[in-house]
Amino acid sequence: MNDPKQAKGGEFISDIEGIRKRARQHIANGAVTEGYRADRDTVVRVLNEALATEIVCVLRYKFHHYMASGIHAQAVAEEFLEHSQEEQEHADRIAERITQLDGTPNFNPDGLLTRSHSEYVEGNNIMDMIREDLVAERIAIDSYADIIRYLGEKDPTSRRMMEEILAKEEEHAEDLKTLIDNIAGDESLRPSQGTKAA
Repeated sequence: MNDPKQAKGGEFISDIEGIRKRARQHIANGAVTEGYRADRDTVVRVLNEALATEIVCVLRYKFHHYMASGIHAQAVAEEFLEHSQEEQEHADRIAERITQLDGTPNFNPDGLLTRSHSEYVEGNNIMDMIREDLVAERIAIDSYADIIRYLGEKDPTSRRMMEEILAKEEEHAEDLKTLIDNIAGDESLRPSQGTKAA
């Protein structure tokens, strides 16, 4: 294992000849070098769980996009569609990282819900749909934070990817909370069934 050396005056020195030699020795390993410190099999398994989570989110958001109805349907359906597209981008990034680690991304529908951290719940109306999506985002936020802590400095590339995805999931959660607040506010302003509007 190569340890960078500290020269006088804080200058960084690395064993370039050693790095070059190791790079040629295991060329078939692609991006996985001797410097990779994580348990590759565990990282691939955990990333496949995150991949399943993203796929389930894509499917749920797509269903909600097409099934949204009511006075707020157009704006909410557009939000669902945007979120589904971003979740698909996350799935693609995770699958690509799995292949970089010489793993196989698991797109098999069998066991998808078992591998996923979030659930697939359709909801009965537009507010149910938004709430279920918010619950799923909150599950992803907590489970992705756990993945990031696990990866730590052992796999900084996977960690950075998951940090970026986590930031987007937090944004989605805030979007959904805002939708709930806005719809609830509109509902409170609407006259009740038995009352005539002024």
